[in-house]
Amino acid sequence: MPRTALRICPLCEATCGLTLTIEGATVTGARGDRDDVFSRGFICPKGAAFGGLDADPDRLRTPLVRRDGRLREATWEEAFQAIADAVPALVAAYGPQSVGVVLGNPNVHTMAGQLYPPLLLKALGTRNLFTASTLDQMPKHVSSGLLFGDPFAIPVPDLDRTDFLLLLGANPVESNGSLCTAPDFPGRLKALRARGGTLVVVDPRRTRTAKLADRHLAPRPGSDALLLAALAHTLLAEELTDPGVLAEHVQGIGELGEALGSFTPEAVAPACDLTAEEIRALARDLAAAPTAAVYGRIGSCTVEYGTLASWLVDVLNILTGNLDRPGGALFPLSATDRAPRPAGPGKGFRLGRWHSRVSGHPEAKAELPLSALAEEIDTPGEGRIRALVSIAANPVLSAPDGRRLDAALAGLDFMVSIDPYLNETSRHAHVVLPPAPPSQSAHFDFSFNTFAIRNQVRYSPPAVPLEDGRMDECEIQARLVLAVSGMHGTDPVAVDELAIGTTLARECADPDSPLRGQDPARLAGLLAGGSGPERRLDLMLRLGPYGDRFAGTATDSGTPTELGTPATPTGPGTSAGLGLERLRAHPHGIDLGPLRPRLPGLLKTRSGSIELLPDPIAAELPRLRATLADRPAALVLVGRRHLRSNNSWLHNVPALAGGSNRCTLQVHPDDAARLGLTDGRPARITADGGSLEVPVEITDSLRRGVVSLPHGWGHDRPGTRLSVAAAAPGVNVNQLLDGSRLDPLSGTAVLNGFPVELTPIP
Repeated sequence: MPRTALRICPLCEATCGLTLTIEGATVTGARGDRDDVFSRGFICPKGAAFGGLDADPDRLRTPLVRRDGRLREATWEEAFQAIADAVPALVAAYGPQSVGVVLGNPNVHTMAGQLYPPLLLKALGTRNLFTASTLDQMPKHVSSGLLFGDPFAIPVPDLDRTDFLLLLGANPVESNGSLCTAPDFPGRLKALRARGGTLVVVDPRRTRTAKLADRHLAPRPGSDALLLAALAHTLLAEELTDPGVLAEHVQGIGELGEALGSFTPEAVAPACDLTAEEIRALARDLAAAPTAAVYGRIGSCTVEYGTLASWLVDVLNILTGNLDRPGGALFPLSATDRAPRPAGPGKGFRLGRWHSRVSGHPEAKAELPLSALAEEIDTPGEGRIRALVSIAANPVLSAPDGRRLDAALAGLDFMVSIDPYLNETSRHAHVVLPPAPPSQSAHFDFSFNTFAIRNQVRYSPPAVPLEDGRMDECEIQARLVLAVSGMHGTDPVAVDELAIGTTLARECADPDSPLRGQDPARLAGLLAGGSGPERRLDLMLRLGPYGDRFAGTATDSGTPTELGTPATPTGPGTSAGLGLERLRAHPHGIDLGPLRPRLPGLLKTRSGSIELLPDPIAAELPRLRATLADRPAALVLVGRRHLRSNNSWLHNVPALAGGSNRCTLQVHPDDAARLGLTDGRPARITADGGSLEVPVEITDSLRRGVVSLPHGWGHDRPGTRLSVAAAAPGVNVNQLLDGSRLDPLSGTAVLNGFPVELTPIP
């Protein structure tokens, strides 16, 4: 008989609740969970295809170990022994910086990907960390770090209560949102307009999101920072600013006016290809709205001035008094966030604490640019990366100049890949460790709950028992930590218990913690959960802002403690006392209420205030100002997102292939006529990193002078096992880049708005 099980979808940032239909051990269907406290039954095509992804016959079932130059099936013991033999020896011979770690986008969609990489990095002792953040969101982390002192303090638009929403470089109708976790983003945008609100979309393409807008502005790609600077200038020059209650927590408004003095609408308009009046009207409407939120994403981040654009998004929210205000942009409070502490100055945020070996790129948030990985491997000299650990990453397709990285990976002394597929990157590994399918894994959204537009908490235990011969990814990563530490053979539970002990020891020593002075070992014995990861989750929930903080337990002296008072008011249907057992008793989740103001408590700047014009930002503004005199390129490229895709990792699911999910080069009819291009025929596109041949799709959905090619394709390399993806491989858009174009503050690759040349192929 078929049965059903609840599951949070791990396939994009919306984190929708699913109801799975299961026959035996096979997921045969997926529909939206109508009782889910957050998604309320919404589902997109990716979630509906959960079963196809889960049962993909191309998923690896056993580890692979390279022997005599070929990857062959091996036992788990053989795989971890190979790692234990290789990695510690390389570290002993060449030092910890000889090992690099690459973390891909899917890491934030799994429990393992959030719990274990910090332990792995500590065990290796390396600073060579590369993640998908420098292909995506690092500008927002850097700007938040500089403004608020915490790179993880990222405000999100209060979609359900705002009166005016300004979206830049975002297409949430197809992406389902990014750094803004919101199931049914399209429905929420429609609801905004239905209640009389205004939606303005800034995008060079007339996306599905732009088609919903009251107003669509299509500026020249890459000009986001200039447009935002002109909006801020207008607010200041016309005295339209009103920070409201934020005023006492903001420093630098006067200096900001001087720094933005030359970014007038008239000066900026030609570079943006908008009129000065359009810019002024937008600034005035933003200031006049009862509540408003400005939100920028991929298109405004993956450009040369992505950090400035991300900073200016929050500057506009601050100047209009909409930061930390219902209906504006607020800071979520996740159930596993650290419980709030007393407000006061913090340590602040610094860039460039160390630099990459070859090109001297500064670190940002302890990460180096993924664009620099190839040169760190293939450039001879002391400190060269000789071994690589890649977890859920496919940088051969996702990073610039995949051909160079492809060749560099082939020259590594040793490589470990945790991946369910043999893809364009993992095919180079000496050991491939395949995690179990998502139906056989527990799920909790540590990361995305920190970006959610409503505070809530949900947990999915495995829907299907772990199949014989499979290994849960949490155990894989725990065993990996032990193998690289010279502790192969130790029970992997020891990794989780060490993490628990360390966390409790720190908490019990914290003078601001209600657990100060208690016995960490005794508290560890009170944790619930049937596994190490569950015990760690229980600990994080208990210590979090809604947690029970071990309420009702005894102190060392035997006196009962009163630790159940929440650090922040709880939401509808909740009370103090959150822990794993309570969460498991609510399989559809627990609603913790709408977002609430959190300033100044979360500020960690050295001044204890919002530092509106940090020195690194001020130093970068003259370079932006110089672009006002630049002559724009005749043709530039932007990416695009498909509703049924997520980067490179869903192209092997038959239900998500084909249709609109195609790798074509979109070209405006006027540009096509000028260049002699024909719809459906191939063209050659050339940029810094080389040339590609790709079919042309002529459409007026993008502005003149702009072409669009989607990200994540190029499944044509030998040695992979991706049968569906290989049947329609497409081309790798990032091969057009050589890695030299970066946002200097964040190290983020410029993937949008770079110049290209286009010629027809007879």
